[in-house]
Amino acid sequence: MLFEIGTICIKLAGRDAGKKCVVVDVIDDVYVLIDGQTRRRKCNVAHLEPLKSKLNIKKGTDTAAVTKAFDAIGVTVVATKPKKAASRPLKPRALPQQKKKTEKKVSKK
Repeated sequence: MLFEIGTICIKLAGRDAGKKCVVVDVIDDVYVLIDGQTRRRKCNVAHLEPLKSKLNIKKGTDTAAVTKAFDAIGVTVVATKPKKAASRPLKPRALPQQKKKTEKKVSKK
């Protein structure tokens, strides 16, 4: 198989395009688990360009070990934090005053 555990790749598509990553786990023929300069996630192999170099990592290696392995070859990996959810408003918005419709009585003569 072209994508083995430890294969260094460049991401071609998505918001992490152009960044280096390493294959951490092979899920099936189409998907692999990647980590590195990209976010740790499942990725389609069509979105990856494999490089000739490999890292010595085991299947399912955690992010800290992947960061150390990249540092050993001179690639910097910036640690990212997940975004926190925004707090919800404490009280609901006031609805605009609805105008009461006044019905006019029409008299027929």
